[in-house]
Amino acid sequence: MKLFYSPTSPYVRKVMACAIARDIAGQIETPRTNPHEQPAALLACNPLSKVPCLVTEDGLALFDSPVIAEYLDSIGDAPPLFPRPGSAARWHALKLQALGDGILDAAVGRRTEQGKPREAARDAYLAHQKAVIARAIDALEAEPPGPSLDIGGITIACALGYLDFRFAQEPWRPGHPRLAAWFAAISAAPALAGTVPRE
Repeated sequence: MKLFYSPTSPYVRKVMACAIARDIAGQIETPRTNPHEQPAALLACNPLSKVPCLVTEDGLALFDSPVIAEYLDSIGDAPPLFPRPGSAARWHALKLQALGDGILDAAVGRRTEQGKPREAARDAYLAHQKAVIARAIDALEAEPPGPSLDIGGITIACALGYLDFRFAQEPWRPGHPRLAAWFAAISAAPALAGTVPRE
């Protein structure tokens, strides 16, 4: 398999954490890719020019981290990251995955727009995304994820890790002791400890 890869992408981190948790990371080639440059190799597999993009052994190109994560969960014999279809645990995990992806979408959007010239519409957008993240963090403090490493927990951990990485000047831990304790504990898992983003 081949995964078009950027080391600072939180969506790539999520996929790689899934691969490590499934004990299949060694089966994945990871060519470093800058999607903003729209390289021909990536565009041939993903017309959206986004990472992550996984090319399976059969040559099928998959993109969007939830799709890739579910595909990886179908490989190997490790405990599943997606709970059994139809179960309450699965719906809870998918809800957390959506919440974590929503935090990431807001944070990545903020990161992209922050360096641009100031204007009223951009300032309003940045304030909106900041409020989205704050509400999501409050919701997670009220109901932190459980201790098991499933797709929901991995996604939330990647989202919080991205906030630490890109928004260290706006710490999320104050006022969120339960979520901070959960994050500290889950971050020790090899799948997350081995994928901490670095420039």
